[in-house]
Amino acid sequence: MRSKILAAVRKTNNIRLKNKMIISIVVVVFIPVLLVGSILTASYRQNVLDQATNQTMNNVDKIKKQLTDILRMPIEISHNLQVDDRLSNLVNSRYETTFELVTAYWDFRYFRDYVQLYKEIYNIRFYTDPPMPISNWYFLNPDESVKNSEWYREALNNPGSSIAWHYIADETKEHRPYLSLVRRIDFPVYRSRGVLVIDLDQKELNGLLSQEPFDTMIFDSQGLIVAAKYPQWVGRNIDSMDFAKDLSDKPAGAYEFNYEGKRSKIVVEEVIPPYSRNGLKVVSVFPIDSIVKGANRVSRLGFTIIAASLFIAIVLIYITSSFLSRRLLLLNKVLNKVSMGNLNVQSDVDGNDEIGVLSKQFNHMLASIRSLMEEVRESHVHKNLLELRQRDIKLKMMASQINPHFLFNALESIRMKAFVKGDAEISNVVHLLGKLMRRSIEIGDRKIKLQEELDIVRCYLELQQFRFDDERLTYKLRLDPSAMKVEIPPLIVQPLVENAVVHGLEEVEESGIVIIDARVESDRVVITVEDNGCGIPEDKMREIEHSFLDMEDAEEHRIGLRNVHQRLILTYGEGFGLKLECPPGSGTRITFSIPLGGNLHV
Repeated sequence: MRSKILAAVRKTNNIRLKNKMIISIVVVVFIPVLLVGSILTASYRQNVLDQATNQTMNNVDKIKKQLTDILRMPIEISHNLQVDDRLSNLVNSRYETTFELVTAYWDFRYFRDYVQLYKEIYNIRFYTDPPMPISNWYFLNPDESVKNSEWYREALNNPGSSIAWHYIADETKEHRPYLSLVRRIDFPVYRSRGVLVIDLDQKELNGLLSQEPFDTMIFDSQGLIVAAKYPQWVGRNIDSMDFAKDLSDKPAGAYEFNYEGKRSKIVVEEVIPPYSRNGLKVVSVFPIDSIVKGANRVSRLGFTIIAASLFIAIVLIYITSSFLSRRLLLLNKVLNKVSMGNLNVQSDVDGNDEIGVLSKQFNHMLASIRSLMEEVRESHVHKNLLELRQRDIKLKMMASQINPHFLFNALESIRMKAFVKGDAEISNVVHLLGKLMRRSIEIGDRKIKLQEELDIVRCYLELQQFRFDDERLTYKLRLDPSAMKVEIPPLIVQPLVENAVVHGLEEVEESGIVIIDARVESDRVVITVEDNGCGIPEDKMREIEHSFLDMEDAEEHRIGLRNVHQRLILTYGEGFGLKLECPPGSGTRITFSIPLGGNLHV
């Protein structure tokens, strides 16, 4: 016998320290607690549960009576309105003017009086069929969503003596849903009808359940919760609760189900109001464990035994774990610093046991993370610098691609004109050309005001008029003064005007005109360049629009438009590029817009 005991003791040497502590707690604490608790509480458990069930059934029965009293009032109101000649006359009378109808609406105060008189009633509305000429908050013409709703079709298909209860949205109250009486009102004399909807006050319904000790709710025949102890439950479907599938076909009574993972008692009571074809259900749920916890007070009789057992267990655990806890606490402090974002720490826990190995691996992991973060940061900085340089180069390249051919043509025209006749007009043309050259050279890559850009455009157009004479080319400037001080990138409008003159009017022999329009619309300045040339064929226009996206397209007649489009996109972002309109035979219109404040996108 002694040898068997010694053998059993030796086997415990192979058990891990954690398991030894658990076994000690089980033997010294848990077994006595289970024995004492099971003996003292078993006899009280069932008795307490039965008392709680009876109390809940009484509470549910009281709620049923109070709910019936609340529902009685809208039923009586609907009966009164069913035979009310004032309502019949209002709905079915013909009104010569809108004012007469509005006056009739205002004089019919009975809906408002009912709402003010009875606290159970929140709102009353009446859907007319056929519809009234105009609606107000109480008399409504049903829209398509109402006509297609199940409750509205059901009301029209059932006799007026039948009442239904639905949880529906009230479009006059910001589409908030309410438990509502729905009933068809017939006017036999006029062969017309309507649907009466009486909303119940949600606060009154929730007030029935607010003082209940357990989770209590009221739901309609569709399973929608119309009132609950917790207002946030209202509007949820009972199907979302884990006991709903077992409750759907159950009659009134008390049942035992799992509720939110807990074994619970559920008390169900049906409420069928008079004259109603559907009704409501009252459900109250209480976890069994919360009820029988009073019986567990008996277990305090074993407190002395439990306290002694806990004391022994604590001593054993303290002795065996104190050597480990200090090192684990040091490692935990380091982990907390890392969790707060401090990666420049290091664990000082030494040793070669499991905790020491974990500390070394932790330090190695932190070093790797710091190295990777530094690499990512440097890579991100280099990437941002590269992108900024590429954008700067791209903008400068596109700005430098403005076609200067018109300048050489203008100089040649001046030379020929001067050769043929010595006119004072030459002086003005030379002045314009010098001004244009000086403005172009001084601009650089800075932003300029729209007024300065249009001065360059005006010089260019007058030079072109000199080349082609006034009968072939004229121009108009329609400028909004409030847009003139907006800053834009340089040489944005001039290439568009050049395109209109060189390509738009190349086949126009006389009466060619270029119109530049700048106006303020909302938060943008909209600029339009339009000519009365022959326009652009549709396939050609698609090619031009496609070239806007192609940075490598080198077609000479597209490069100006493409550069302007790309500069606008890079400066202000997507949505601020060029837009082409070319109605057949009516010229070409190019439009773009910029933010009124001139803010950059990049």
